Amino acid sequence: MEKKDIDWGNIGFGYIKTDKRFVSNFKDGKWDEGALIDDDTVTISECACVLQYAQTCFEGLKAYETEDGRTVIFRPDLNASRMADTCKRLEMPVFPEDKWVEAVKKVVKANEAFVPPYGSGATLYLRPYMFGSNAVIGVKPAEEYQFRIFGTPVGPYFKGGAKPIYIRVSDFDRAAPHGTGHIKAGLNYAMSLHAIVDAHDKGFAENMYLDAATRTKVEETGGANFIFITKDGKLVTPKSNSILPSITRRSILYVAEHYLDMEVEEREVEFSEVKDFAECGLCGTAAVISPVGKINDHGTDIEFPTGMDEMGPTLKKLYDTLTGIQMGRIEAPEGWIVEI
Repeated sequence: MEKKDIDWGNIGFGYIKTDKRFVSNFKDGKWDEGALIDDDTVTISECACVLQYAQTCFEGLKAYETEDGRTVIFRPDLNASRMADTCKRLEMPVFPEDKWVEAVKKVVKANEAFVPPYGSGATLYLRPYMFGSNAVIGVKPAEEYQFRIFGTPVGPYFKGGAKPIYIRVSDFDRAAPHGTGHIKAGLNYAMSLHAIVDAHDKGFAENMYLDAATRTKVEETGGANFIFITKDGKLVTPKSNSILPSITRRSILYVAEHYLDMEVEEREVEFSEVKDFAECGLCGTAAVISPVGKINDHGTDIEFPTGMDEMGPTLKKLYDTLTGIQMGRIEAPEGWIVEI
């Protein structure tokens, strides 16, 4: 298929309208069949539940062109499952997981001309989301919902690509104990907006959030999980009930253990340990792995041995292996790659 005339190597992480998107509506206790449509606008009541009480959730995944020219998506079943968990927590109806994956495939197929070519560094980012659509003025869940999926071609999440970033320890809390930090709800991201704008204003790329209860344990950033490499080559990632279960992080743990023969630990990480790690990175769908070069702790810098010039050697191996699997250069575990 002929690709769209886009400067693929120079697009940022922003919205570019594509040709088709999927829409399905929930009414009278059931979902309709859904359809691909051309219209990228949403029309809802001024009193829609999503506008009054933020009853909305979303997912993020990517489609790629592989080295041999196939179009694929990465582990969509896990995104479908995670969205189902989020919907249950927000008292929203679950869109059936098998139909969820099929709808994603339909959107990619319909917008295949927008899937960036292999080697461009860009991907087609897919955004499934759901919101309460009917008018609700009392505080309660909506009775009607809309589920939509659109795609947009994107470049790297951070402007420097794989260059190390400078982050800070935040004085804000991302998620409360027993709260909603483990689900991909829009409200969690709204809570982080002031903190990220403030961080950017002060010259930092992101925030490191500590646990809200004791402020002694590492949690995550506003949109990515942490991974650390010890000086003896072990991969350590924080464990907490208020951390979003990143699909990229889960994939990295598998790659580390089964492809690179690394020892892996998922456990509570005390902030006091951070200065002793050899490498630090952020992982998520958008960035895959972004290396962290320095962390500012209220005026004191913690600088990792790998510095601010390039990704550390172990994170680089993890990044190359995972992206190699995604792009078809390395054989994937069964079920990880879904071909369009």
